[in-house]
Amino acid sequence: MGFRNTGFCTGVLLHHRTAHVVAPLFGIVYNTVMAQRIVVDTNVLVSALRSSRGASHRLLMMVGRADFEIALSVPLVVEYEDVAKRMEPETGLSASDVDDIIDYLCSVAHLQEIHFLWRPVLKDARDDHVLELAVGAGCAVIVTHNVRDFAGSERFGIRAVRPGEYLRSIGGSP
Repeated sequence: MGFRNTGFCTGVLLHHRTAHVVAPLFGIVYNTVMAQRIVVDTNVLVSALRSSRGASHRLLMMVGRADFEIALSVPLVVEYEDVAKRMEPETGLSASDVDDIIDYLCSVAHLQEIHFLWRPVLKDARDDHVLELAVGAGCAVIVTHNVRDFAGSERFGIRAVRPGEYLRSIGGSP
């Protein structure tokens, strides 16, 4: 752990992968590191709801912590809700349970309005809204099981990665 004086009556305290601005006069510590913002594709949510053993489930259990921040848009939330409620027999979750999960995700997510459409970009037009969210929210990563469906996202500086790969990149176990 180190402390560096920046000349502005503050310092930077470095510990692990976090940085904090310290105001020594008042003893106040401010977290200045923004968590990486990501988009979680619907197939990752589906996988997490179906099984508690995989990387998708582990990733969703980490939502709301300091490791990363998810971005959501109205079209993606509507898709989450539609797909999750149709899966009731497979997951054992009631419509109310699904509403609670989605409400929680919305409460901790960066909610992004989409003002510009980048269509068509992807080979599956049904995925374009996910890419538009990632672009609009300034995300560097889309977490998906269908990496090939997001070929072309690199033109926007956005990588498509599988849940296990993303967990490894942030120091989590896949």
